[in-house]
Amino acid sequence: MHSIADAARPRGSWRLPLTTLAVVALWAAPVVGCAKGEHEEKAGGEKTEAAESHEHEEGEGLTAFQLKNGIGPITEEVKVGPVDKALAAQGEKLFTAKGCTACHKASEKYVGPALGGVTERRTPTYVMNMILNPQEMYEKHPVARGLLAEFMTQMPNLNLTKDEARALMEYLRTLAPATAAAK
Repeated sequence: MHSIADAARPRGSWRLPLTTLAVVALWAAPVVGCAKGEHEEKAGGEKTEAAESHEHEEGEGLTAFQLKNGIGPITEEVKVGPVDKALAAQGEKLFTAKGCTACHKASEKYVGPALGGVTERRTPTYVMNMILNPQEMYEKHPVARGLLAEFMTQMPNLNLTKDEARALMEYLRTLAPATAAAK
């Protein structure tokens, strides 16, 4: 027996909503499960991988200094004045010698992000920490993780000294900002 409401509803009209509901439920189950497990701990107080991954995505566990200036051996803000042309020239030579041009251009995205204006988008300390400590930056810093997600290529650790990283950063200060589309 069918009711008047059933007569007004086309045959099989419940199939689509039920199918949609089933798909949504199957999709949401793992998502809800992950969210639930993010803050769980293993025996002994260790965090699960999901919890650690979420913390790194959000920058949790990082100090305000690290969020602003990156994670690495440079633990105090680098103060800059007018561009030191001699130091920038050293940095330009290093930029070429270390093969940075294989992945970076000043004014356009390439294998890596455009570097023109990078010292306006990031602090000098962040730039140096990214140069000196790229692996840990990709693992823990939300901005570096975002760059990795966008470019799908990790910058290698070139095993530079702090002085070499400072020279590279000084050279980067001389590069004109990239256009908005290239950032």
